Amino acid sequence: MGQKGRPRGGGTDGGNGLPRGVQLAALASRQHGVVSIRQLERLLGYSEAAVLKAVRAGRLHSLHRGVYAVGHTDLSQRGECLAGVLAVGPGSLLSYWSAGWLWGILSTSPRPFHVTAPCTRRLRYRPPLRVHRARNLVAADRAVIDRIPLTNLARTLLDLAEVLRPERLAKVLEQAEKLKQFDGLEVRAVCVRSRGHRGSRRLLAALAAHRPSERVLRSDLERDLLALVEASDLPRPAMNYFVGKYELDAYWEEFDLAVELDTFETHGSRRAFEADRERDAVLLEEGIRTIRVTDRQIEREPAEVLRRLSVLLSSARLS
Repeated sequence: MGQKGRPRGGGTDGGNGLPRGVQLAALASRQHGVVSIRQLERLLGYSEAAVLKAVRAGRLHSLHRGVYAVGHTDLSQRGECLAGVLAVGPGSLLSYWSAGWLWGILSTSPRPFHVTAPCTRRLRYRPPLRVHRARNLVAADRAVIDRIPLTNLARTLLDLAEVLRPERLAKVLEQAEKLKQFDGLEVRAVCVRSRGHRGSRRLLAALAAHRPSERVLRSDLERDLLALVEASDLPRPAMNYFVGKYELDAYWEEFDLAVELDTFETHGSRRAFEADRERDAVLLEEGIRTIRVTDRQIEREPAEVLRRLSVLLSSARLS
């Protein structure tokens, strides 16, 4: 682990006069609280003995082989994602479900952390890491979000096409479009250059069936709600947003608030009544509050609908 010519203990780094501890804190703050052994040695001049000393002192906490949390282990999900990428090594990228979460096209947790490595040899890592191998990664497949290397959106869609059911993949394409991140030409290009990938044909089929913007808002009621919100000073919700297996008519992710739009024709049976309550209970367990708004309320009491939304969004801000 140690290298000849490197400082062997504490002190300053690289001749810039700053204490190594300050350098370490600055690096960790840029990287969601995590660092790799390569960075400790090559950037900060740590020796093997210095790393072990920092671990014993509680300044470093081992997360994976060669990856440490600095100062504490209460990491954000982004920190855990970056730790996984650093553990797999240079050139590795957050991928599959984890990359979909970071791009915002999947709302499920990024755990386990999926990482793709640009190599052919078999890689074994313990949970919560799941490592994939790829021989055909090119520079265009790479992106960075919040200093986390990950597959670009097109490559992420290709990987997800391998593992998602067709109907779920179609929803993911819609979500990518709603977030204004979708580029059909780029998606086709990644399919063409990755013909050996098991998701290639599935993604091309989904792309052929996809009709941009036609299903972003699928009912007059959804359009009416969105128009009502946009005419006010309330933040714009995501429409037709998936959380797990449930599709939410309108969703303010940062406030964990969902609106379900009801009409008597579609929610007037006992079965629908029970299903709606079960759905609301499951979402509440995930921390998402659901309010139900009817077509008559939007038509006859639009001001009251806006007032209720304003109260709930404001209370979410304060909590």
